[in-house]
Amino acid sequence: MTDNNYISEIQLKYKPKPISDSIKGSQDIYNLLISKVYDEDTIGYKETFKILLLNNANKVIGYTTIAEGGLTSTVVDLRVILQTALVANATSIIATHNHPSGVKGPSIQDDMLTAKIKEACKAVELRLLDHIIVTPEDGYYSYCDDGKL
Repeated sequence: MTDNNYISEIQLKYKPKPISDSIKGSQDIYNLLISKVYDEDTIGYKETFKILLLNNANKVIGYTTIAEGGLTSTVVDLRVILQTALVANATSIIATHNHPSGVKGPSIQDDMLTAKIKEACKAVELRLLDHIIVTPEDGYYSYCDDGKL
């Protein structure tokens, strides 16, 4: 009798190369997002939601795109955020998305999403350090700076 049923082996690899400087505040985050994460040629094109993954020393070990949408919104799956953070061995995350319109302030939907992410992170002992909204016109909004986190 031959066994035609296979079980997949799941392998995780961990080889982070954190950036050398720790994140100390929203300006550090914004500078990193603009210089390394968002493409200046497409930041005004469509809304994109990304997360920065950090280690316990607040050093960025990586980033990933969670969702891409249209001109005014994108659909974010909390499970993908948590899965990515856990697989990366992150101890904290920073949520970020762009507003192609150039409006820095958060929408009601942004506020609701941030609250959901914060609660989901608590469940797995992951820290949400900030949610930064970036715009094509050299500006940003920080939930942490505004006391909304």
